[in-house]
Amino acid sequence: QVQLVETGGGLVQAGGSLRLSCTASIRTFATYAMGWFRQAPGKEREYVGAISWSGLRTSYADSGKGRFTLSKDGPKNTMYLQMNSLKPEDTAVYYCAAHSTGALRYTYAYDDWGQGTQVTVSS
Repeated sequence: QVQLVETGGGLVQAGGSLRLSCTASIRTFATYAMGWFRQAPGKEREYVGAISWSGLRTSYADSGKGRFTLSKDGPKNTMYLQMNSLKPEDTAVYYCAAHSTGALRYTYAYDDWGQGTQVTVSS
């Protein structure tokens, strides 16, 4: 089981930036594909993006393309989500997850989840 801890959330004005971090508890973190999801109040958890185990391949939901960037630092067991040009509609709790099996954009493909970090974008 992988334990994940997200940090870096906060309150930012529209147009601003935040970098979220997701740190894993185990050294084999480098062998996992990882994903970011978010959940706004009253809405379902939705896919934000994912990064391959090597860190060389990334994919993004349309909502974040051109604004969000995923990266991994294997030796630090940490994944990052750089979010630029933030919009009020990006307000949500952001979760990182370790991929198990299945398509990366679906929550059922992930076994281990962090506790989430709140991102609030004011207009």
